[in-house]
Amino acid sequence: MFEAIRNLFRLPDLKSRILFTLFILFVYRLGAHIPMPGVDTAALMNLFSKGGILGFIDLFAGGALRRFSIFALGVAPYINSAIVMQLLTVVIPYLEKLSKEGEEGRKKITQYTRYGTILFAAIQSFGLTYWLQHLGVLYDTGWLARLIIVSTVTTGSVLLMWLGEQISDHGIGNGISIIIFSGIVARIPESLAQTFSLVSVGEINFISLVLFAVIAVLVIAGVVLVQEGQRRLPVQYAKRIVGRQIYGGQSTFLPLRVNMGGVIPIIFASSILIFPSTIAQFLPESFQGVLSIFRPGHPVYMISYALLIIFFTYFYTAVIFNPADVAENLKKYGGFIPGIRPGKPTADYIERILARITLGGAVFLAGIALLPVILTRVVNINTFYFGGTALLIVVGVALETVHQIEAYLIMRHYEGFIKRKGGKELFRF
Repeated sequence: MFEAIRNLFRLPDLKSRILFTLFILFVYRLGAHIPMPGVDTAALMNLFSKGGILGFIDLFAGGALRRFSIFALGVAPYINSAIVMQLLTVVIPYLEKLSKEGEEGRKKITQYTRYGTILFAAIQSFGLTYWLQHLGVLYDTGWLARLIIVSTVTTGSVLLMWLGEQISDHGIGNGISIIIFSGIVARIPESLAQTFSLVSVGEINFISLVLFAVIAVLVIAGVVLVQEGQRRLPVQYAKRIVGRQIYGGQSTFLPLRVNMGGVIPIIFASSILIFPSTIAQFLPESFQGVLSIFRPGHPVYMISYALLIIFFTYFYTAVIFNPADVAENLKKYGGFIPGIRPGKPTADYIERILARITLGGAVFLAGIALLPVILTRVVNINTFYFGGTALLIVVGVALETVHQIEAYLIMRHYEGFIKRKGGKELFRF
């Protein structure tokens, strides 16, 4: 492993990309600690202690929303814009046509996503400022002060989007994902300090801490297996003679990932279930009792959360993967699955296989999402946010970045982070 780390800095191109990524992350974390003027920090912290949708947005802002810094919204507007654009690509024929036009079409969709980011950032920052004003968090409630806050927060989100694109172009990994990753990981030192301080005063049992660590390692290993897991359908290409050349005849496979939706189903389900508990904070107590069943930890909330995650996993998989298009492309290029007729029978076969493996991925996602509630009741440790969204993002981004670095090292004839034996890949960490 240490030899592989040394190899990272032996390649000038890879070294410059890593240093550039670290510099951008430094700028991001610096901006996350620059507060907006005129904010009652104590009242804001008290508001966050109640939970709700603000805490969920703060997860993607890396703690910047809690401080109400210039990066208060983080990359949440970009994520919303990207998800909406991806869904509209399936609904609107013009966008669907652009997605199939190669690099030029993708550039136009990316440009539309940027416009959507500005729109979402402006709407979210205005709503957030208006909401916090009525809660008494802002000292100055004049229109000019609110306009300055909305403009600054919107500009901060757009700047973060640009920084993420710079990482994607000149650094390592997907820029937006790396920024979210750094925001989540930045909480770990503070959580560790709080945990060990509570252990030292006896409020947390040492055995519970060890049990938490063991469970965390096992869960992370399970997330890695599911994230990398795939069902490989064998595909055979028929031989074709064009002039004096023979094309095709080789065997390959069609990979179907167990978790095609990634963290998106959890985000959708969380967004829907967070609204009732958030709205309940501003209603009379008679309504709060009715909506309290949607608070985290309540059995109705947990069951609804799991069912929504399973639903959105199937929904999002259907949006991003079309078995009919895959079957048509196989037939077009002379490929077929052994024992299955080309065309519609192939599409039906792929759909059946995909439905079965997606069920396993959906149930796993539901279990990961409910993990914080279960861990809190088992080990009674509240200093760590070991939630499904954060865990999937951290593991997914780490795997993606490691694979990209691995490709650079192998391309330059260096041994990478992953050791291959008998066709299998084993992590050498």
